[in-house]
Amino acid sequence: MNDSDQISLPARIEAILYLKGRPTSSKEMAELLNKEIDEVEKALWELKAGYAQRDTALEINESKNNYSLELRQGLGELVQDLLPADLSIATLRTLATVALKKKILQSELVDLRGSGAYDHIKELVNKNFLERRRQKDGRSFWLTLSEKFHQTFSVLPEPNQTDDKNAA
Repeated sequence: MNDSDQISLPARIEAILYLKGRPTSSKEMAELLNKEIDEVEKALWELKAGYAQRDTALEINESKNNYSLELRQGLGELVQDLLPADLSIATLRTLATVALKKKILQSELVDLRGSGAYDHIKELVNKNFLERRRQKDGRSFWLTLSEKFHQTFSVLPEPNQTDDKNAA
């Protein structure tokens, strides 16, 4: 049994919707999870119900049997003001996927995020958030986080308590 088997099916579906960042069919999710479509659809219903019961910024939307995890209406303007470095939400999700993996092949990232990831990667490399190096034994590129990423998105350490005592 691997670690992901210990995580509930609705939580794994939520992860897929977050990482994909685009509408995804229950059939595609079933294939990714190696589950039956009816199991996935039941878990999607549970996930949607959970979001509906909580006061959260996110919601599960359904359109033509495709599902997506999106911000609730009315929050887009707030989030745009908070996004660093003028990155779109889709581009930030691509960057978050790289951050979760630490190092990922460009081809794998495109499989996870869709063909729009090519534009995101180009933008993130141009803005120095990602570094791209050609794979030695293949045609793809390795993507890793840059120093600028760490400077922009890192959490500053809390002040040392001995510094507080010395300042008193």
